[in-house]
Amino acid sequence: MSRVTRREFLGQAIAASGSMAMAQQNTQQNTSSDIPRRPLGKTGLQASIIGMGGYHLGSADDLSTAKRMVDEAIDAGVNFFDNAWDYHQGRSEEWLGAALKGKRDKVILMTKVCTHGRTKDVGMKMLEESLRRLQTDHLDVWQIHEVIYYNDPDLIFAPNGVAEALDQAKREGKVRFVGFTGHKDPQIHLRMLRHGFAFDTVQMPLNAFDASFRSFEQNVLPEANRLGMAVFGMKSLGGSGEMVRKGGIKVEDGLRYAMSLPVSLTISGMDSPEVLHQNLSIARGFKPLNDQEMHAIRDRCRFEASDGRYELFKTTKKYDSDEGRKMHDFPPVAQLPA
Repeated sequence: MSRVTRREFLGQAIAASGSMAMAQQNTQQNTSSDIPRRPLGKTGLQASIIGMGGYHLGSADDLSTAKRMVDEAIDAGVNFFDNAWDYHQGRSEEWLGAALKGKRDKVILMTKVCTHGRTKDVGMKMLEESLRRLQTDHLDVWQIHEVIYYNDPDLIFAPNGVAEALDQAKREGKVRFVGFTGHKDPQIHLRMLRHGFAFDTVQMPLNAFDASFRSFEQNVLPEANRLGMAVFGMKSLGGSGEMVRKGGIKVEDGLRYAMSLPVSLTISGMDSPEVLHQNLSIARGFKPLNDQEMHAIRDRCRFEASDGRYELFKTTKKYDSDEGRKMHDFPPVAQLPA
């Protein structure tokens, strides 16, 4: 990716695909590596089909390990890096900022704002803290984190809500593109989209189990594709690998399924060099599965997927952040293990 100042906004219209055939057509080999890239919605950017998750990066053994992983990922052709203001109380952003020093122009950098109902001014303050930690003067993507409570859309679009911060940050050139994330219920995502806000991106759980239970793939993905948004898939293996450990799916099948959907990329948590190497080996030379292969994987998962037992981010509060719990008056994880 060529160097772009924070005030340059590319407008080339590249519509996101809504079908498996288009996902195959849009998957292009990266000339500098064998990890393919796809259009990032209408942004004009090209992203690696796999991105490095920020939470798990902050779970690495130490800063040195995190730096080594980021270096290896970039050298392999990964150019999308995820993060959030509240991951590990800021450590994830600090480590990624240190790892990207001198390499910022090689990547698409995303982080998320964690107001959880607080005002635009709180969001702008969080943005400045994120920029400082990440050692950059602009973000490529800034998303609203964890839109998972049913009153979140009302809070986000209330007067002086965080939606206004997204607008302001974009006007000021501190961020290039904006979006939102969530993992709880497709209906909350659809409520966000019905507001008609000019979101560029959206992030959601997309995996072989999701297709059979409270499905983002069935309900939100087609609408996001219709709108030409860049779709970021996440939780391809359940958040912490539950689907592999207990659900009977192989890592390769889980990741290949997620990356074969009509998405811009799949964000994967990698907390060690070993997991990084495993994921890179799956992404190298990737070709999307065909309809028959996708159907076969869904069928193998269908029974155990039907009650949400391995998508705990939907059925429990296990993966909900403490920051969001606090703002919505839920106890922290230690007091509410479920």
